[in-house]
Amino acid sequence: MKFTLSWLKDHLETDATLDQICERLTAIGLEVEDVDDKAAYKPFVIAKILTAEQHPEADRLRVLSVDAGPNVNGGKPLQIVCGAPNARAGLIGALARPGDYVPGLDVTLGVGKIRGVESHGMMCSEKELNMSDEHNGIIDLPENALVGTSFAAYAGLDDPIIEINLTPNRPDCTSIYGIARDLAASGLGTLKVPAAPALKLEGETTVGLTIDLDDEKLCPGFGLRLVRGVKNGPSPAWMQTRLKAIGLRPINALVDVTNYMTFDQGRPMHVFDAAKVKGDLTVRRATEGETVLALDTREYKLGPNNVVIADDNGVESIGGIVGGEHSGCDENTVDVLIESALWDPINIAKSGRTLGIITDARYRFERGVDPEYMVPGLDRTTQLVLDLCGGTPAKEKIVGYKGFEAKTVDFPFSEVKRLTGLEVSTDESREILTRLGFTVEGSGETVSVKIPSWRPDVDGKADLVEEVMRIHGVDNIKPEPLENLGTVNGKILTTLQIRTRTAKRALASRGMLEAVTWSFIPEDQARLFGGGSAALKLANPIAADMSDMRPSLLPGLLTAAQRNADKGYGDVAIFEVSGTYENDTPEGQRRVAGGIRRGTASINGAGRMWSNATKGGGKPVDVYDAKADALAVIEACGLPMGNVQIEQGGPSWYHPGRSGTIKMGPKVILGTFGEFHPKTLAALDVSGALAGFEIYLDAMPEPKKKATRTKPGLELSPFQVVKRDFAFVVGSEVEAGAIVKAATSADRKLITGVNVFDVFEGASLGEGKKSIAIEVLIQPVDKTLTDEDFEALTGKIVANVEKTTGGVLRA
Repeated sequence: MKFTLSWLKDHLETDATLDQICERLTAIGLEVEDVDDKAAYKPFVIAKILTAEQHPEADRLRVLSVDAGPNVNGGKPLQIVCGAPNARAGLIGALARPGDYVPGLDVTLGVGKIRGVESHGMMCSEKELNMSDEHNGIIDLPENALVGTSFAAYAGLDDPIIEINLTPNRPDCTSIYGIARDLAASGLGTLKVPAAPALKLEGETTVGLTIDLDDEKLCPGFGLRLVRGVKNGPSPAWMQTRLKAIGLRPINALVDVTNYMTFDQGRPMHVFDAAKVKGDLTVRRATEGETVLALDTREYKLGPNNVVIADDNGVESIGGIVGGEHSGCDENTVDVLIESALWDPINIAKSGRTLGIITDARYRFERGVDPEYMVPGLDRTTQLVLDLCGGTPAKEKIVGYKGFEAKTVDFPFSEVKRLTGLEVSTDESREILTRLGFTVEGSGETVSVKIPSWRPDVDGKADLVEEVMRIHGVDNIKPEPLENLGTVNGKILTTLQIRTRTAKRALASRGMLEAVTWSFIPEDQARLFGGGSAALKLANPIAADMSDMRPSLLPGLLTAAQRNADKGYGDVAIFEVSGTYENDTPEGQRRVAGGIRRGTASINGAGRMWSNATKGGGKPVDVYDAKADALAVIEACGLPMGNVQIEQGGPSWYHPGRSGTIKMGPKVILGTFGEFHPKTLAALDVSGALAGFEIYLDAMPEPKKKATRTKPGLELSPFQVVKRDFAFVVGSEVEAGAIVKAATSADRKLITGVNVFDVFEGASLGEGKKSIAIEVLIQPVDKTLTDEDFEALTGKIVANVEKTTGGVLRA
């Protein structure tokens, strides 16, 4: 939201400086984002050309003798070389001297020689001062312009521009009048309340007006007035200067008046050329496929979700967003229809976003304009039209407006102290609310407060406390340290939050990079991964390919990996820990750690692994990489790995023979992993060696509570870890995991790890047989183990494996 200082002072009587105003704006919640104090224009002075002689070496140049007043060059004339066609003796214009920065040229002047003649500055054109695109000649001022004075002050270029970062909940401050009201309430001046226009109305507005909508909220009110006999043309210089300062292009007086009202009063208006309107105006829903050529020269295709203003010609305006080109006002307009309407903020926001239209009207209507100002705004706009264009106003037509019923809030003044800690007296709180436009009724500690029509953001007691707090001064809140409990604090994060962090660290430590993908995916991808239900479809998706809430992290990770591969980064390992959605209930949102590896981005750790054998180049990722990642997450989250079970096979998006499901007990599914099914990759248009996993962090059982909150001391064994290798011949149907589990359970105190490092199948073993070699890590606890101890432990391991799997120790 931009405005100039002089524009603000049209509504605020104050002696405050620019710095004081900006400081107070930020203090009351209207954060100042930028201030342009127009310092670049301050050096330019009004100067008069005394003589203009032909340049001796150039036909198109003249050597000027310029008087810049008694304060420039000791009152002596300056010699300036100028090529402007209108440079002549007696012309009064704007002078830039050596050392001055010329914004339109982006240069700082110096004393220079032009064709052998020294030039001590330049006479400037409007384009060179960024005033307009006019550059056919230098600025030509009237004879009454005082030589030697500031050109910026004369031309109104010394008016600072303030830009505030307005939050969406403050529609009242989308107007300069509303900003002035807030500043006045804070004690920085007095609000100037303009008198209501006294219009002399003649006749009726002859154009009919109806609202034909199935929902009256879409257009709660519509005002229309005909003004006959206007003379449209350029708006006055003061209005053009203000509109240009805030980035608007002046068009003509009628259009400029509507833009001026939008910023000055926060009341978007629209004007129709009455001669171009055929028949009556109707506010209705657009029909499917109906089009309109808008004032931005773009054609928009509309539908029933768009509310329009139409006549017998068709759509003339998209209500509350943008007008149509056909009925726009130009220099030939004689009779004008002025519109002042109310629109549903939600519908405006949806229509504007769907159509991709951003206008100042939409910005205000989607936040909510003052309903009670609909008719006064129509009157004030009419007065401006009469002042600038003349004409005769007719009686207005008001359709649909049922008046405003103020919300009432019971407000205990004690809430200010309770919620903010500020000691604000009852009288001051009452006075602040009154200055802001609230009506305070009653006496005592609890009063009844009526909310003004321009504050739709105020709904309850806490909102009123905020109003008192920001005007009284947030900086009056004294900082206080938190209470010292004197004890060790308990756990702050939830178990799920802790496991989320732990999972991220565990996967990052395995060489994977964290990715953040969209929570929305195309419908075909959602169906491919078990989703696609109607309950998980977005009512208003931001794009056609983001229609469904994701049932899995894997589609986003797979497509991300493919995008990297398309750019030459084929070997990627990425993960994400975020939410997936099984249904539209809170319980249906899962917290999942998922990841994929592509190409040769496997984690080839130290130690002997039969799968590490390669023949040139890297080993493509496979099911074992995904399994290792998945188990690493589970182990990092603190689950007892002895209770974790792995079953062959997983969901349909994995390869049926190269995937698995991780369980804890018969019912609790902790996750899945595997290589992806070729059909899945084809459906996603993804290629390459790909393996992935998903671990359901919210499915993990809560850890058992310990007797103390204090972590136990770190105990490091003084004894060396010992490794022993075993090779078992088992049936080809026996899973390696069964052997690992049997060996681990032989002695859980001494055996700290079991790894598979070789798998062999051959005729020497016999038909239907295979050899699985494991490495057992033995950690002595109390003493150094003797040969007898190792023999006893070995016997337990062999016996356990034989009993569980039928395997025998390979000779």
